[in-house]
Amino acid sequence: MRLCVLDLDGSVAAQPLFLDRRAAGAATFVEMRDLAPQLRLTGGRRAMEAFLGRLPPPGRDADMFFYGSGDFHHLTAGLLRRVDEPVTVIHLDNHPDWLTFPPTFNCGGWVSRALRLPHVRKVITIGPCSPDLAAPDLKGANLRALADGALEVYPWRHPPSRLLSARMSAASGWTGNTIRWHNVGGAAWESFLSDLPRRIPTRAVWITLDKDVFCEPDALTNWDQGEMSLVHALVLLRRIATRHRIVGMDVCGDYSPARFRDPWRRFLAFTDHDCRRVRAADHAVINARANAQLLRLMEDIFRERPE
Repeated sequence: MRLCVLDLDGSVAAQPLFLDRRAAGAATFVEMRDLAPQLRLTGGRRAMEAFLGRLPPPGRDADMFFYGSGDFHHLTAGLLRRVDEPVTVIHLDNHPDWLTFPPTFNCGGWVSRALRLPHVRKVITIGPCSPDLAAPDLKGANLRALADGALEVYPWRHPPSRLLSARMSAASGWTGNTIRWHNVGGAAWESFLSDLPRRIPTRAVWITLDKDVFCEPDALTNWDQGEMSLVHALVLLRRIATRHRIVGMDVCGDYSPARFRDPWRRFLAFTDHDCRRVRAADHAVINARANAQLLRLMEDIFRERPE
């Protein structure tokens, strides 16, 4: 496994664990702060190509990327272009990121972008609790992918969602006007883990994890957060690795204050509740601890995996 630290906002590059790996020659650091203003929350094709052009070329090893705030989660859609075989994306997040508009790379719609890639066979989203799941048809959710089975969403905890637009639900192929979610929190977790392997249609799996899926004792982000614990995620990753081949992973959700030069991104940040402030002493310690546990688990998985 190859560790890549992408320095977009300063939130991960200074963490001691990554600096130690860099000093030992076990991590690649890529400076990208100059690209961040064109990529934060949303980005155009030119900005995405510039981002991909900075990355080390794909090799025989799987890459594990850490790159800062969840404001950059849409970069996953670019990272997936580096995969050269059929793949299932396991997506841990407090938000479904399933919008079908606008036609840019954006952190609210990268899942729909990823599903356009011919080798991405399915995205399985695990853990959301956010209000994004309420009235999804009126918010631009990709209900067609959900109805077709290309997208599966398993909230940690969420009540049924009513579809309020008859035309939207009919166009998506959805039957009925209520989505009754299969919640996986609490007592349902173990049965969900047991059933998950049959939901994954490919041998290859890409993991993408936004730490806002975690409850606040395990992460502090600049987004609203969910209820999953870090321990739940570690168990999930270990289970997936026993049955499937992890070809890459990306981790975001570190805290960094959002500063924008243009009014459009400032408006997006305001409407998406992307403006909360936390004490630097709190988020630095908590997020670094979560990153360390995720990295060490993945190092163990790849150390144990036969060639």
